[in-house]
Amino acid sequence: MNALLDDLTWRGLLAQSTDPEALEAHLDSGPVRFYVGFDPTAQSLHIGHLVQLLLAQRLQRAGHLPYMLVGGATGLIGDPKETGERVMNSADVVAGWVERIRGQVERFVTFDGPAAATMVNNYDWASTMNVLEFLRDVGKHFPVNRMLARDVVARRLEEGISYTEFSYVLLQSLDYRELHRRHGVTLQFGGSDQWGNITAGVDFIRRSDQARVHAVATPLITKADGTKFGKTAGGGTVWLDPELTSPYAFHQFFLNTEDAKVVDYLKVFTMRSPEEIEDLARQAESEPHKRAAQRALADDVTDLVHGSAEREAATAAAAALFGRGDLSELPGTTLEAALREAGAGQVELPVSIVDAFVAAGLVDSKSAARRAIAEGGAWLNNTRVEDAERVLEPSDLVAGRFAVLRRGRRNVSGVMVTDRS
Repeated sequence: MNALLDDLTWRGLLAQSTDPEALEAHLDSGPVRFYVGFDPTAQSLHIGHLVQLLLAQRLQRAGHLPYMLVGGATGLIGDPKETGERVMNSADVVAGWVERIRGQVERFVTFDGPAAATMVNNYDWASTMNVLEFLRDVGKHFPVNRMLARDVVARRLEEGISYTEFSYVLLQSLDYRELHRRHGVTLQFGGSDQWGNITAGVDFIRRSDQARVHAVATPLITKADGTKFGKTAGGGTVWLDPELTSPYAFHQFFLNTEDAKVVDYLKVFTMRSPEEIEDLARQAESEPHKRAAQRALADDVTDLVHGSAEREAATAAAAALFGRGDLSELPGTTLEAALREAGAGQVELPVSIVDAFVAAGLVDSKSAARRAIAEGGAWLNNTRVEDAERVLEPSDLVAGRFAVLRRGRRNVSGVMVTDRS
C-alpha cells in the first residue's frame, strides 16, 4: 500500500473512498492537487474541522499540493441541517467570517516550497455566474430523484426544505469542477457527513467533463459512548478561536479525554509516529493514573492550534490553581480563563470568605464552608484558611481582581470581584 494511505489507515482516518485502488495508483503517480472546503457559517472553526486541517497537513508533508477553500458563496447558503433551515447571515457578516476562518486555515499549511498551498474562495466564480448559466451548465447534470434520495433531504421533506438549501449540493459540486478546470485538482476530502456532497461533485465532473477524479471521507470522531466528539461537559462547542474557547479551556478539554479514546485521538489529532503512540498506549494501560497519554495529546493539539507559549501558560495555570505554582506569575487573562472554566462566581467587596466559597460553588451552604475551614480543607490563593470570620480584602486579590479558592486537594474554583461603580 502507498505509505501515506497506510499511515492514514492506521490512524483510522479513511472512512470512505470512491475507488481505493485507483486512489492509491493516483497518489503513487506523483504530486496530487487536492482540496478541502470550509464554510463560514460561524465566526470560527471548531475542533471537528481540525481533523480536515490536519489531514491537509499530512498530505502536504507527503508532497501533495493543498487548495484550501473558504466558502464565501456556500457560506451565504449553508449546507442543509437535519434540524431545520439555517439562519441566512448577511453578506457583510459572511465576508467577515471568511477572513477570520481564512486566517485559521492558513496556520496549518505552508505557502512556499514545491508543495505550496493555495487559498481559494468559491465566491470568486459563483458570484460571476448568472442564473441561466447556472441552470443550464450545472443544474442540467443533477437528476432530482438522486437529490431527493440524499439522507438529509429525505429527512427534511416532511417538515419542508427550501430550494436554497436543496440546491447547496450543486454549489459544492461546482467548486470541485472549477478547481479541477482551473488548477487540475483531482482529489477532494471532507467529513463523512459530507460524503453525499463530495461524491456528487465527482459525478458532476464525470458527466460534464468526462474526467475521473477522486474523493475520500474521514470518519465522524466520537466519544466512547458513541456521541459526537467536540462538546464541553456543559454542551458548548470547542472553538479554535481563543476568544471563544480560551487556550486554557482548550488544553483542559483534551487533558480530560477518557482513557478508552485517548489513543484513538492521539492518532487523529497529533503528528506523533506510530512508535511514539504505541509507547503512550502502553503507559496508559500500565500506569493510567499518570495520564501521560492525555498530557501528550493536550500539549500537542494546543501547540498546533494556539502555539507553545499559550500551552505553557495553560499548564502553568493548571499547576498554580492546585498549589504547584505561583499564582502571581500568571497573566490575568489566563487566570480569568481558568477560573471561568472552573465555574468561578462573581462577588463585590467586602465579602466574607464563607460567602466567597458559596459563590464559587465549592460548597452548598455557609455551614458547609465553615465546616471545611474547621477541618483544615479550605484554601485561599493556596494558603490554608484558618479563620471562618475572615473577610476578603483587596490585598487578597490576584491580578487585582481574582481570588482562587480550593476545597480539599482537587476541588478548585474562585471568585472574580466586580466593580461597584
